[in-house]
Amino acid sequence: MLNRILKIQMFIIFMMLTQVGFAQTKDLVITKKNGPTSYISVGGISELTFDASTTGTVTDIEGNTYNTVKIGNQWWMADNLKVTKYRNGIDIPNVSINSIWAGLTSGAFCAYNNDTNDESDTYGYLYNWYAVMWSDLAPEGWHVPTDAEWTILADYLGGGNVAGGKMKERGFSHWQSSNTEATNESGFVALPAGERGSNGTFYYIGYRAFFWSASE
Repeated sequence: MLNRILKIQMFIIFMMLTQVGFAQTKDLVITKKNGPTSYISVGGISELTFDASTTGTVTDIEGNTYNTVKIGNQWWMADNLKVTKYRNGIDIPNVSINSIWAGLTSGAFCAYNNDTNDESDTYGYLYNWYAVMWSDLAPEGWHVPTDAEWTILADYLGGGNVAGGKMKERGFSHWQSSNTEATNESGFVALPAGERGSNGTFYYIGYRAFFWSASE
């Protein structure tokens, strides 16, 4: 009787081990939110790491909320800045007169063509170099990217020759008809906000996007 009980117990243990063995060879099905379904052998997995989120939001001192996106190992704002105060609460002067803008040696901002009721809602504000160099321009916990950080972004997206198309908003809602190479697969949503030259004149809205670097 004892041998019989032992044989039964050994058979049960063998079945349990066999069941575990079968489980380890089955596939784990992974479905991406916007991508193909993957089948991976469970037995070949030593560790699983999940990124909790690749998008988010950040709010500036005035309560403006911006979308954010993780590209590679970097987090970027996916909307243009439109704050009128530094992070410490000091007002940034809004300079509309071209000659005054041209002679500035301190921080300032403006809307494209000084149209604060229309263009700024879509494209954000334009800032001069002195505002960029003020360390309190970006929202709390954020900073104006350095040239090295821009390079990391471009390299991650395949290099400078192709990164632009992967960063630009698709279609012609804001970009002109030369926007055929845009995919925005990075989620950066670059808009053609144009620029204000050193002489105070506005250029290129609808055609070009210019972004500051903190590296002089």
